[in-house]
Amino acid sequence: MTNQATLNSLCPEQSFKFYWVFRPGALLFLAGLLFSGCGGGGSSTPTATSTATTTPTGSFTVGGTVTGLTGSGLILQNNGGDNHPHDVNMGGAFTFATSIASGLAYSVTVSTQPSSPSQTCSVTNGAGTVASANITNVAVNCVINLGVVGFAAQAYLKAPNAEVYDYFGYSVAVSGDTVAVGAIYEDSDQTTITNGATASADNSAATAGAVYIFRRTGVTWAQEAYLKAPNADASDNFGWSVAVSDDTVAVGAYGEASNQTTITNGATASADNNAPAAGAVYIFRRTGVTWTQEAYLKAPNTEAYDNFGWSVAVSGDTVAVGASFEDSDQTTITNGTNANANNSAFSAGAVYIFKRTGVTWTQEAYLKAPNAGPDDAFGYSVAVSGDTVAVGAYQEASNQTTIINGATASADNNAFAAGAVYIFRRTGVTWTQEAYLKAPNAETYDSFGISVAVSGDTVAVGAYREDSSQTTITNGATASANNSAYEAGTVYIFRRNTQGTWAQEAYLKAPNAETNDSFGYSVAVSSDTVAVGAYYEDSNQITITNGATASSDNNAANAGAVYIFRRTGVTWAQDAYLKAPNAEGVDQFGSSVAVSGDTVAVGAIGEASNQTTITNGATASANNSASLAGAVYIFVRP
Repeated sequence: MTNQATLNSLCPEQSFKFYWVFRPGALLFLAGLLFSGCGGGGSSTPTATSTATTTPTGSFTVGGTVTGLTGSGLILQNNGGDNHPHDVNMGGAFTFATSIASGLAYSVTVSTQPSSPSQTCSVTNGAGTVASANITNVAVNCVINLGVVGFAAQAYLKAPNAEVYDYFGYSVAVSGDTVAVGAIYEDSDQTTITNGATASADNSAATAGAVYIFRRTGVTWAQEAYLKAPNADASDNFGWSVAVSDDTVAVGAYGEASNQTTITNGATASADNNAPAAGAVYIFRRTGVTWTQEAYLKAPNTEAYDNFGWSVAVSGDTVAVGASFEDSDQTTITNGTNANANNSAFSAGAVYIFKRTGVTWTQEAYLKAPNAGPDDAFGYSVAVSGDTVAVGAYQEASNQTTIINGATASADNNAFAAGAVYIFRRTGVTWTQEAYLKAPNAETYDSFGISVAVSGDTVAVGAYREDSSQTTITNGATASANNSAYEAGTVYIFRRNTQGTWAQEAYLKAPNAETNDSFGYSVAVSSDTVAVGAYYEDSNQITITNGATASSDNNAANAGAVYIFRRTGVTWAQDAYLKAPNAEGVDQFGSSVAVSGDTVAVGAIGEASNQTTITNGATASANNSASLAGAVYIFVRP
């Protein structure tokens, strides 16, 4: 074999570099070139000199940036191979695994377009010849196919301090690009707000509770804050209820034990613990990206076990707070800052209205049912939209099956826990009752009013123990009297006309309604869209069904499901059937639900992953090492 020393001796006036190229015949070809440079043909006397010109050698990578990706399943290719799967969790940058030798061509194409949601991705700067540097300017831009109707999974939210039994997702609320999530059994003793993406790992205050704020930028969700009560104590259950409206969040802590009977405007709260489970509500406000506590709300008739904060709702500068175990037998509304100290109607329940002026909160009204009775649990659920408040009393016992427009209600008590919903309306600063809503098929233990939601002139009411086996929607004022599917559950839609009169508009049922599904345990409404949680639904499906059907599978007990309904004119139809991408038995997906425009947030308190990061995209962890840690899933409709 010819080596470099031999070549130099044959042609001393040349300086040679010996290139090893591992291709058949390449070394012989190189040697021929070198000998030719010395005169060629074996001549012993060089007749000419030449300077060798070399081409850059080596291998270089090909890559670039993906923008606009919200779906899953995108696969890029280079030169018809070297597949590169890409999802939103990988960030924008990408690089193919196989390098390309200098002088060879590259051609980047989209092999598989993303879905959930359906998108089309196009490539620019995708083809050329590799020179002497890495290719980094390939651009892949993805856009949603707006002609494709349907919901898609956008994110999987977890707490950064997720642990066993935290119940993250017990409560959830959404307003625009902001989501608030309650974790009622979180155990940190922290008493300050953390603005940012972290949370305390302390566990010295059992079930003190916490609330996490998440915010969307484009299609990417990140944690913005970790809210704690300034008087956080064990068993306060801060986050039992949560509500959000733009930059304002209201948090209920029904186990809070202060006997304070006044409002504290500012960032402090009472350290008193002489009234167990009296309850409190905390108001937080965002300025830019910074959250601070604005007020600490207490009932003026605070007493032990009233459970003030069991439910909470906010709309603009108005907050409604339910105290479902309050004991007054008052049957009239008190407009102003007072409340009845009477305790002769055990767990009759009450709702308190608070109003903000500037940064100062005051009580505006104390609402009671006109037929208030023991164990009615008035205030178990509450909702507010503008000047309208809806209050659920799921244990109200009237057997009435018609709506009363006005300020009265039935005094009948022959159908325990049939349930009722009361509509109140504000004119100026005065609240009056506008309607008393009942189900047209009201029966004992239906629990009409276990959940309630309001948006403008539309109210949605859940009755999760209703027993009809019907699997279709009834548009109109009727409902099935069938009782062959124990606690299948239902939701009723009511609408107010321009004269202020309420009527039933629809009776919603799941297309796969079955015994013990608890359809209607949670409900939310935004304009013409209603979301309904059935947290005991049993399907093991892990994909979304856009349309009017749902799985009949029953292999994942209490996995849970959420159903989306949409109104066109006065007609309601099912729009989608949502399932978690990691659905499993006892996850209880749908234990809480919220909707704002085309965004739906769903809590699953039984989800068991120990993941402590957010997954932006359509996937979720299959880990099950943190029982009841909980999760929240975000879905969007293009």
